[in-house]
Amino acid sequence: METKTIRQTISFHASAHDVYEMLTDEKKHALFTGGSAQISRDVGGTFVTNEGYSDGKNVELVPDAKIIQTWRASDWPDDHYSTLTITLSPVSSGTKLSFIQTGVPSDQYEEISQGWHDYYWNPMKAALKKGSG
Repeated sequence: METKTIRQTISFHASAHDVYEMLTDEKKHALFTGGSAQISRDVGGTFVTNEGYSDGKNVELVPDAKIIQTWRASDWPDDHYSTLTITLSPVSSGTKLSFIQTGVPSDQYEEISQGWHDYYWNPMKAALKKGSG
């Protein structure tokens, strides 16, 4: 299967702690996505988010700084996982999130890439603005 890499940089007017919590706390995650989430906060632990659309495993967790996970969408082949790396860096206006996802099936690259903005980054910004973080 041919794959591609998604690279995105997003700025949040919130602390790295609040951004990290939105991604790793299942209640906060469900709040901004509108879908159920079961998220382990342990390295080696698993997650299932967005009503079962995505699942994977935590490879590395550095609170308020880094998340590395295997990640797959429910319509991908059962044995195919991408690798997702999120790095959080404090900046004067809040937090810069650097996102890299390797191993995305080429035929779903555009959809997955846009989906991160539509279903994650933009709703997270709105939730954090309301003080939900």
